[in-house]
Amino acid sequence: MSLLKQLFIAICLFLLVAFTGSFVTSLESSRAQMISQLRSHAQDAATALGLSLTPHVDDPAMMELMVSSIFDSGYFSSIRVLRIGDDRVLVERQMTPGTEQVPSWFARLVDLKPEGGEALIMRGWEQAARIEVVSHPQFALARLWDSAMGSLSWLLLCGLLSAALGGWLLRVQLRPLDSMVQQAQAISRREFLSLPQLPRTPELRRVVMAMNQMVDKLRSLFVEEAQRSEQLRREAYQDTLTGLANRRLFDMRLNTQLLANEQNAAGYLLVLRINDLTGLNQRLGGARSDSLIRDIGELLQRLIEQHGHPDWLGARSRGGEFALLAPGLSASEADTLAAELSEAVENLRDTGTSDCAPVAYLGLCVFHPGEAEAHVLARADQALAQAQHRPDKPWERLDDYQPSASLDLHQWRLWLDDALGEGKLQLHFQPVVRSDDRSVILQHKVLARLLDPQGKAIPAGLFLPWITRLGWTARLDQLMLEHALAHIERYRQPLALSLSSATLHDQVSLALLLHTLRKHPQHAELLCLELDERSLPPAEQLQPLCQSFRETGYRLGLQHFGGHFSLIGNLTHLGLAYLKIDGSYIRGLDQEADKRVFIDAIQRATHNIDLPLIAEMVEREGEAQALQELGVHGLMGRLIGAPKPWQG
Repeated sequence: MSLLKQLFIAICLFLLVAFTGSFVTSLESSRAQMISQLRSHAQDAATALGLSLTPHVDDPAMMELMVSSIFDSGYFSSIRVLRIGDDRVLVERQMTPGTEQVPSWFARLVDLKPEGGEALIMRGWEQAARIEVVSHPQFALARLWDSAMGSLSWLLLCGLLSAALGGWLLRVQLRPLDSMVQQAQAISRREFLSLPQLPRTPELRRVVMAMNQMVDKLRSLFVEEAQRSEQLRREAYQDTLTGLANRRLFDMRLNTQLLANEQNAAGYLLVLRINDLTGLNQRLGGARSDSLIRDIGELLQRLIEQHGHPDWLGARSRGGEFALLAPGLSASEADTLAAELSEAVENLRDTGTSDCAPVAYLGLCVFHPGEAEAHVLARADQALAQAQHRPDKPWERLDDYQPSASLDLHQWRLWLDDALGEGKLQLHFQPVVRSDDRSVILQHKVLARLLDPQGKAIPAGLFLPWITRLGWTARLDQLMLEHALAHIERYRQPLALSLSSATLHDQVSLALLLHTLRKHPQHAELLCLELDERSLPPAEQLQPLCQSFRETGYRLGLQHFGGHFSLIGNLTHLGLAYLKIDGSYIRGLDQEADKRVFIDAIQRATHNIDLPLIAEMVEREGEAQALQELGVHGLMGRLIGAPKPWQG
């Protein structure tokens, strides 16, 4: 029972005891007063009647007339005139009045007895007769009943008003406790919120101030750890001159992208090399060369943002050489991108940072999951070499890999529209286990495969780029959500489902998805929705977005974490269920010390807010052992289990 209810009940009990005592005391006082009045009334009537009958002591008719006139007033039970000596009754009147105006239980409770009075009738100096008058309590009972009902009504009214006022005052005074409960619940959800308004009550004010100090301390510790980890990430994986990824991160991402799995898509690798960088240093100076490098880095970054592909990676591999990893890019889009970048780079000559024509050469080559990294890089170098010998344009695209799917855009559109419209979706599930006990399955990650016209399941890495080009990603998310909820309805197992950036940024699609979640609140504990770190909305939109999902009862997780470690400072406000570390930081973890240091930094930062870490794409036993030693909570990858249809 809450403190508010306990205090309210205590106030009500106190009022009940106080008002009951007051009522009983008032009733007893009125009863004593009524008895006294009855006794006085009977005695006064006897005295008056005795004086009135003295002149007529020898006239029986007059005596009876006068007794009857007094008795008929109705306030008496009996009046008797007795002769002195032998107590013979000279005149007698009796009556038993009814008590219909008063409940019988009240009459028994009050127990108001009749009261009497006596007087003498004199004949000269001789006592001739004795008068006995007995008052009936019916009228006193009626008056006492009315008085009791009036007093009870007034006390009840005062009690109700006092209880209502007391309850309102309690609620107002204890409102800071509700805020502290919400603050404590937010801490359990890994949110650190301070209460801006301090209560007026000194005791509660001290408690709220202590809670705020604790929250501020936890937040500051987390932010400090996050800042140190972000600094470590920049030193390890970011080029200091351009702010792009360095060669180490580029190699990690390329190696991860070439892994043959259902999620990786084919694409193009673009390599840019500044023309005659050594000569520029000698002719124009190092400052001009550094400015040119920075400008090209900004062009690459702007190009990635304009095309809206969060999984693309721009890097400065060495000196005047840059790389752009663009999974999901088609051949025609690669040509357009190369021409656009080449034109923008050529415009840099006008700034005076280069005197060469062309300013830089570009080479593009296709890559496909399953290829060796050395083959892709060799193909990129060959494309770059051919570009240097082309007089008409400073870029070259080299394709010598024939993809398995040969459909054009129109054919993809027809097939995908039919598959999404008819719900031709097959779910595959990949287990996520605890690192210290792999027999404990934390959840299953839901992956999608669409069925082609022949009924063959097509991996997501093949059809997702086409769905993105057609703008149907939100349709796929909604379809996968409906299938995942149907699966939970049947098997009651925890699942994790990824949401695309298209769904998060489209208000109509987001509203439809939230509506679907609200219709199935019974599945909230078994489904966690995952956001991609590389496609998160801005911070001012992210917190309301997470709040809207929390209101449905469903939890949120963050996958592919690690590329934007500065986001970790905002995690205290999001209430996430877990973080999934990007697989590029996991591959070779047991052999590369810098990756181990980076994962350890993430673990220390998230441990301060009790946020579990899950490692993606664990492929080798050594990686799993290293992750367990670092305190990572969960593991997923081909070492744990490949995606496959549900086997109930």
